Amino acid sequence: VQLQASGGGLVQTGGSLRLSCAASGSLVNIHTMGWYRQTPGKVRELLVATSSDGSFRDYEASFVKGRFTFSRDNAKNTMYLQMNNLTPEDTAVYYCAVGLRSWPPGDYWGQGTLVTVSS
Repeated sequence: VQLQASGGGLVQTGGSLRLSCAASGSLVNIHTMGWYRQTPGKVRELLVATSSDGSFRDYEASFVKGRFTFSRDNAKNTMYLQMNNLTPEDTAVYYCAVGLRSWPPGDYWGQGTLVTVSS
């Protein structure tokens, strides 16, 4: 399984970005998926996560509620993270991840895409 993340960039406070994560390879056994982010010196933190068959309860970090939205297009094997009302505290490298049955998802990782929010 390979994951290709894209969509990061520089945005002003209050702006929006949509991250994409395209998956390829053998996906038939992939059941969990989500987005993380990491800033220098900090632990990678889970933002949102879901399972394709409802095996696990959807997760959404409290600090992204109402601002970040997870979605996916199964026909394109792509998942998205729509991020609105961004602040400088959202500056980080964002990673997508999927899993076989791991929770939170983490068997396979994208390469990360940098999001920088200017004040």
